[in-house]
Amino acid sequence: MKLHEHFKAFLNDHVNLNATRLRLLQDSIVAVENAVRALGWGPKIISFAPQGSWAHETIIKPQSGQPFDADLLVFVEAKEGWMPKDYVNELATKLGRLPAYEEKVRRFSHCATIEYAGERKIDVAPCVVNRLYAGQYEVCNRVTNQFEASAPEAYTKWVKDKNGVAGGDDLKKVTRLLKYMRDIKGNFTCPSFLLTTLMGLQVYESDRGSAQFADLSTTLKTLVGRLDDWLQARQSVPTVPNPKLPQEDQAGGWDQTQYSNFRDKVNLYRGWIDDAFAEQDRDESIGKWQRVFGENFAAGEAKQAAERVGEDSSSGALVVSGHFRDLVELVKTLGAAAVPAKLRQLPHVRRPTWRKAADQHTVLVSAVLRTGQYGTTIRAIKSAEALQPNYWVRFTATGKHGVPFTDDYKVQWRVTNTDKVASKAGALRGEFYPSDEGTSRSERLEYRGVHFVEAFLIRKRDNRLVGQSEPFYVVIE
Repeated sequence: MKLHEHFKAFLNDHVNLNATRLRLLQDSIVAVENAVRALGWGPKIISFAPQGSWAHETIIKPQSGQPFDADLLVFVEAKEGWMPKDYVNELATKLGRLPAYEEKVRRFSHCATIEYAGERKIDVAPCVVNRLYAGQYEVCNRVTNQFEASAPEAYTKWVKDKNGVAGGDDLKKVTRLLKYMRDIKGNFTCPSFLLTTLMGLQVYESDRGSAQFADLSTTLKTLVGRLDDWLQARQSVPTVPNPKLPQEDQAGGWDQTQYSNFRDKVNLYRGWIDDAFAEQDRDESIGKWQRVFGENFAAGEAKQAAERVGEDSSSGALVVSGHFRDLVELVKTLGAAAVPAKLRQLPHVRRPTWRKAADQHTVLVSAVLRTGQYGTTIRAIKSAEALQPNYWVRFTATGKHGVPFTDDYKVQWRVTNTDKVASKAGALRGEFYPSDEGTSRSERLEYRGVHFVEAFLIRKRDNRLVGQSEPFYVVIE
């Protein structure tokens, strides 16, 4: 499902840099420009211009505890006798002497960076104009002491033109979403400028008005699909020329390991996006989009769905009309058949992230009741059997006929709570947990409700999913 309202809220609440931070950034930029103009720095200043994600409008909210940054170019005339390193070094030295920026300025290869107490950073990069011929733009590398060709304003225009072709600012939004995925998952490497170019290259002039760009989620599906096709056709690190400066290879910083990993992850996420987009059940679709973007996507609706398991079930009318107190009473009276079929589709239940192997094995779960985590075993229990709180259950996964799995495999457990009591305690869970001994895991009985535990069999050598158990329902009175 497309879930337009959730994509809009997700961008506003978790992805986009909020208005307050943008105002702070703009105020800081104005102050920096005024300070640089008044420095008596050396070269004659022509103008200033934003660069990077700030200029392209793909800047995103930083992860917790991390600053956000913006790039500011200062265009200058060449100063006779100056080498490339002088432009950066002199700028950093003189900025650092100002009371407003004392102990806040650091110098990097191409810029002087002003850091505002971990909240934000502004990279001020000199760009020398018309040094050898009219229309020439060069940034200054103080490490190599070389001028490097640049085309900042032409590249920014290219990005904006591509966004105009896609329509609805959706190319910018998709780029922000992918940068967010990169940052929260932390399992692939792709610099922002390279990611921006790769996404822009997937938009063609013929796409104007195309149904493949009808809305944000459709555009996301289209662009990630095209990017995956492009990457799968290239096993080795490709050359990715700057579209406005062909001699610059934007992929030059990638090694083969980084590229192969990025290629693999895009292929994996393409499958997840296609799956979530095509899913017609709303709860299941939310859960699948959460696999892509994390639990913050549609978090409110996911929580409500978990709390309403009795009301939303096919038997819920019996609960609502007063025949039964809640779903626990319903299952106690009518047995396992009364457990709602959609329980496993609740949005907060984490979807598996392992690739599925072609060969699948039977996985069975048995359980015993214990006095404590390491206490005495009381008896064996069955799925959907009503149990009292404060005891422990020891779950064990085996193959067909109870045959143990070899050391070639590991078992991950998906432990899911439902209903209002667990929700109020902030304990809906739904995540994956490792076995605590062999292929077994112990869990404490705490919250009234109908909960469930599942075992996932993972082959160690390739991290493939080779089997999944049926849910073992745990009914706590």
